[in-house]
Amino acid sequence: MIGMTPVYWLLGAYFAALAWRGARDAGNLRRITTAGFWALLSVLLFAAERMPPRAVGVCVVVLVLIAGFGGLRTGRYAESSAGEKRAESTRLGNRLFLPALLIPLLTVAGTLASKRLTFDGQPLFDSANTGTLASLAVACIVALAVACAMTRQAPGVAIEQSRRLVDAIGWAALLPLLLATLGSVFEAAGVGQAVSGVVRGVIPVDNAFLVVVAYALGMALFTIVMGNAFAAFPVMTAGIGLPLLVELHGADAASLGAIGMLSGYCGTLMTPMAANFNLVPAALLELKDPYGVIRAQWRTGALLLACNIVLMYVVVFRGGLR
Repeated sequence: MIGMTPVYWLLGAYFAALAWRGARDAGNLRRITTAGFWALLSVLLFAAERMPPRAVGVCVVVLVLIAGFGGLRTGRYAESSAGEKRAESTRLGNRLFLPALLIPLLTVAGTLASKRLTFDGQPLFDSANTGTLASLAVACIVALAVACAMTRQAPGVAIEQSRRLVDAIGWAALLPLLLATLGSVFEAAGVGQAVSGVVRGVIPVDNAFLVVVAYALGMALFTIVMGNAFAAFPVMTAGIGLPLLVELHGADAASLGAIGMLSGYCGTLMTPMAANFNLVPAALLELKDPYGVIRAQWRTGALLLACNIVLMYVVVFRGGLR
């Protein structure tokens, strides 16, 4: 069976390329620490499973220190002129969107196909998640090949331009992965059970509507604190969604999870902790107010959260409203 190792190696090779190019960028005043950050991340992706736990911990601490003390900076990048960009945009037109559209389409197709692939009577991939992530990796490679063919550029140009974006985003590019992992850690530590105990002591759990409100608000509030709905989902679903809504009130788990994640995303719109969504765009657009994105969208997030509460109460109960 195929596991996640090839995907990790592919990511490791990409970050190694970023580190190599970054180390040669004389325009970056922090090129050594910037390159070191991506190189260390590459090492972890290549060899973390074979490293002693203490060595992995030291690497993580070094990554945090580099990011925390401003070791990541942007430099100089090989870019086309504004005139060349306009000319290429005119030549390609809407075909420019093709590589970006290929990624989700091929990922979905690959995910569906991976469930049917077998070798010697056994599934080809060791889990459904592996098939999905492998499909995503293949889709990105295909999209890169198509983009290079359309623009008549070498793959190295794509890596250089992605380095410009990754350097601009910095450590925040890793937030979705890190926070999703943190959510699993919290759940393993019993935070979900603690949340369930608090809810049982505060509201009458035999009232399905109040439990729905607690679940949706909990998803949004925990996302505001953590910055990512993927971190909130395992904690809130294990503490409130599964025991109090699915098991106690018979809610449909699939629709509950889907609308619960949407409730968490409402919290994403309201928090600076979601740096890759709310602070990085403000920096890239050079807004005077670093919190301008949040100020513009928090009302929309609050309105959508209220709509999600009503939608969840209407949809998730198979036997009608409770």
